[in-house]
Order: sequence, then structure tokens, then C-alpha cells
Amino acid sequence: MNQSALPPAIFLMGPTASGKTGAAVELYSRLPLELISVDSALVFRDMNIGTAKPDAETLAKAPHHLIDIIPPTAAYSAANFRTDALRLMADITARGKIPLLVGGTMLYFKALQGGLSNLPEASPEVREQIEQEAAVVGWPAMHAKLAEVDPETAARLQPNDVQRIERALEVYRLTGQSMTSLHQASVGEALPYRLLKIALVPSDRKVLHARIALRFDQMLAGGFIDEVKALVQKYPELTADSTSMRCVGYRQALEYLAGQYDTNELRDRGIFATRQLAKRQLTWLRAMDDIVEIDCLNPNLHTLVLHEIEAFIKG
Repeated sequence: MNQSALPPAIFLMGPTASGKTGAAVELYSRLPLELISVDSALVFRDMNIGTAKPDAETLAKAPHHLIDIIPPTAAYSAANFRTDALRLMADITARGKIPLLVGGTMLYFKALQGGLSNLPEASPEVREQIEQEAAVVGWPAMHAKLAEVDPETAARLQPNDVQRIERALEVYRLTGQSMTSLHQASVGEALPYRLLKIALVPSDRKVLHARIALRFDQMLAGGFIDEVKALVQKYPELTADSTSMRCVGYRQALEYLAGQYDTNELRDRGIFATRQLAKRQLTWLRAMDDIVEIDCLNPNLHTLVLHEIEAFIKG
């Protein structure tokens, strides 16, 4: 189909603390948009402070789809997101509005645009074998093994990123193919929209790091630890391995509550984990095609984004 005949849709992407929510709220007030959250943490109810979820006042001013849709005991996948997002985008387009998808979960953006990969289901037997090997040689050595069979995935991961290294090795051992090659052979129809993809990226990584540290301090001051205590009381089945508790900051808070370290170390670990998340998000963005990059540190950020979108809408 001729691209110009397709309905418009907008991706507003960026690392954590790049100002995506503020820009989206401003755009909502100026343009015929509806907002869809693209964030694997914001789907969970009762997880507000640690996820930097927009507050009730902000959501009343600029409602977001796909926020607070499941309890933290449930799981939500890229496949779930793609199904929900496609349905919402069709509804929004039918109402004469433009879907603006805003967030930092790059895998969700990739799944939505390119379809889903033929990745195998988890195998407890293979995982146990990998974990036994890691107990002997250590995870940095397992990361090196991954680099031999899937250098692209290994390059994106830190040697201590246990969960993702394990999954990538598991995929290779189950299929004989790398996760990279399976992603490239993704399935699913092309997204039936004319897309504008905007990435808010920092011109100075140190300034983004300072923002991350400030925001984590604000979370701690705002009652983040009490929030995690309340979660554990309300949902006693939650553990450090629950999908929701893998969100940045929550696992560290659970370990702090278990007495594994003090407040200063919690702060350091939380900020470090958030910086690692931002690094992964920026790595994803660098690999994406057809992106309009805008400096998230520019004082005229909202105006620059608005002008890009207005020009896009005019075609």
C-alpha cells in the first residue's frame, strides 16, 4: 500500500529520565492525539513511585492507555503488548485521532513494528544445565560463551546480566540458532500505519545520569520503600523472581528489606541499575532505522517535538 494512504502513528521513545512523559502531555494538549504507554513497568497496578508512573493529576489531564492494567502478580509479554496496542491504535484511528505511543520499552516498539520472533518457550531442563555451568565457571565466562555463538546479543549485554545471558544461551541450545537470527526472521504483518519515530536522546550522558540520580533520590524521599513493603503485604506471593519485581529498583528494594544491605547501598545499586537500563535503551535506539533524534536536554524540547509532529501530520 502507498505509505501516504496509511493512517499516521507516532513513536516517542527514549531512555529513562529523558522527559518522554512531559513531552507527551504537552503534545496531548496541542494535537488530536491519544496516548498509549509503551512501558513494561507501568502496566502493573500499585507500582507507582518506583516506576515513575505519571500521577493522577497528570493522567487526568492526559490519559494513557495500558497503564494499571494488571496486578503485579501477573505477567505481560511483548506479544500481549502487540495485541493490545494494535487494537487500541485501530480504535484511536477510527475516532479520528492519531495514536502516540510513548515509553522506553524498546522490545515492545520493535515487536509492534516488526512482528514477533519465533523464540522457543523456556525449558527448565536447559536452564538448570546453564545455571549449573555458571555455578562452576561464573556468569562472565557464560557471557563469553554467548559471544561465540551470538556476538550481537552478547555485545548488548553486561557480563553480569544473568537473566538475559541465560535466555540467549537457552534459545541457542534449544534451536541451534542465535537469538539475533531468530529476531531477524520475525513474523507478523507490517504495521499498517505511516510512522514517525522520534527518539529523545541526551547530548551529554553525564546530565542524564544526574537526572537519574536525582529521580531515584526523589523516589526514596517519596516513600518508595513503603510502597514495596505495601506490595509484599498485599501480594505475599511476590518474590524477587516475579516479572514485576524485575523492574529497576524493585529487586534492590526487596533485597534491602531482607537486610542484605543499608540505605546507602540501596541508593547506589538503584541508581546503577537505572543507568544500565538507560544504556540498554540507547543501544536499542542506535540499532533502529528511520529515527528522528532530538536532544532531550534542549530547553526547547517540547517545541522541537511539536514542530516535527506538525510537519509529519501535514504530510
